[in-house]
Amino acid sequence: MENKPPQTAVPNPAAAPEEYQSYQRVSDRESMAQLGIHLDDANAKPNIDSKLPLRRWLYEWLLDPTHENNYHKVIDRWIGILIVVNLFVLMFEHVPQVFEPNKHWFHIFDVFSVIVFTIEYTMRFYLAPEDQEFQDKRLPRLRYVTSPFAVIDFLAVAPFYLQAFLPVDLRVLRFLRLLRILKLFRILIPAMKEFSEKNANRTFRQKMHALVFSSDYGGVLHSMFDSFIAFWVVLSVVAVILESVESINYVLHTEFIILDAVAVSIFSLEYCMRLYSCVEEPGFQSPILGRFKQAKTFSTLIDFMAILPFFLEALLHHLIDLRFLRVFRLMRLLKLTRYTGSTQTLAKVIVREWPVMAASAFVMLLLVIMTASLGYLFEHEAQPEKFENIPQSIYWAVITLASVGYGDISPITPMGRAMTIILALIGIGIFAIPAALMSSAFTDELQKERDIMKQNLYVMLEDGIISPDEAEIINREAKRLHLTTQDVEMMIQKAKQDREMKDDLSKIPIHKIADNPNHAIEHYKSLLSEIKQLSIMTDEEKFKSSVAQSDRLTASELSLWYQIKNNEKAPSGP
Repeated sequence: MENKPPQTAVPNPAAAPEEYQSYQRVSDRESMAQLGIHLDDANAKPNIDSKLPLRRWLYEWLLDPTHENNYHKVIDRWIGILIVVNLFVLMFEHVPQVFEPNKHWFHIFDVFSVIVFTIEYTMRFYLAPEDQEFQDKRLPRLRYVTSPFAVIDFLAVAPFYLQAFLPVDLRVLRFLRLLRILKLFRILIPAMKEFSEKNANRTFRQKMHALVFSSDYGGVLHSMFDSFIAFWVVLSVVAVILESVESINYVLHTEFIILDAVAVSIFSLEYCMRLYSCVEEPGFQSPILGRFKQAKTFSTLIDFMAILPFFLEALLHHLIDLRFLRVFRLMRLLKLTRYTGSTQTLAKVIVREWPVMAASAFVMLLLVIMTASLGYLFEHEAQPEKFENIPQSIYWAVITLASVGYGDISPITPMGRAMTIILALIGIGIFAIPAALMSSAFTDELQKERDIMKQNLYVMLEDGIISPDEAEIINREAKRLHLTTQDVEMMIQKAKQDREMKDDLSKIPIHKIADNPNHAIEHYKSLLSEIKQLSIMTDEEKFKSSVAQSDRLTASELSLWYQIKNNEKAPSGP
């Protein structure tokens, strides 16, 4: 007799709703894991048996890279941050104006860093027998101590203890503390190995494309490259801001020059890498025209503008004073728009709603000019120095209509004040229109993209399974649309139910479906979903052109199409 696996008792949803919801979440997550979908979820906990031996239990919670949502990535992230902060502290130790008044705090930070690095080294030494790299070897802890990573970890703390027991020159000690940067290789080397495996037998240009452009071949190393560029963007912008403070610039002038040169070198290298490898992108394959097309894209133009002021000032400073260009280095902050999908969504919203926003801006412009003209008419004689002319009154009109009201210019005549009250109330509504339009359109665009993802899930589940490539697409889209694991679970379950319902109803004749109201409702929803999917995938301009050239759709049919598509009314005319 065949042995069947024990069945788990399903809680009764009526008797124990909380237990049933917990069971349902576990079931959904297990089904997602079987499909190969693993989303980062802060609320999800790794399945680690609490009855394990203490050493094994600690290893799986703290250092095991095979467990999702344990503390392995968190530890690596914070250790990496501490290493980077240590490098900046070492740099500031060479600035007497910063170091001398704060010696005590520098020493406390160094002690704190050493304590953290020592705890990490001790923890890895204790848990070495559980590490897959050493557990099958004789004397695993000795093997760990002699491994390259352990040597790096030891060198990170050795200078501090060396100073405590031996008379070491402070300059030598500071040099040895630079070895802490080698600890970053613990994070970098595994990412490089993964990158090499993904890009085996690929050309150099294809590998560079995988590093700088988002693709299936980038892996963790691509994410680290993006984080590295984003870090230098933020750092360089902060340096530009602090450079404008005379007291700080006086102390750190040399450091600011070096940091800006390093930042420009990094951004220039990134710019060249993107232009070189962009021919691997769809639509940019031409060696010359493809690169020229890439150079004209908004993100690449931002990359170019981020480095242009530095080279112009370096090459033309003897001909013309170009120090004013330094402020344009703040444009580097726009480079961060590449790393968020929200910017792309916002761009789509602006393009889609531009006609309405332009009309709103036109009304606002008329109102500003009318307000400035009335302000000049009523207040010119009473305040000729403030309401000297209409262009000067425009400043007062804008801050009044926008409900800012700085108070530096204000009407003093009875008619001027009465007019200001009326126009200020009108301005509250008129000036709020663009914000309301953007908010509503942004929400609609997000909902539209999520609907598209639902339709894609519907298509992916046609064969009943989700391939690894499809799972990667789901992961990427879920992160871009800021969907949690629970959101994706609900979408997958809904797509499954819709697919099952369609499969069942497709075998039933239409008059049989009409006999059952529940079947009729589900069939109606399925048909609406198909029309919605068809409207999303159909080219709108070609559709309008085809409708205009033929009489195959009546006015009511066309109106229904647009209502289902996006709750819009049909355009006037055929």
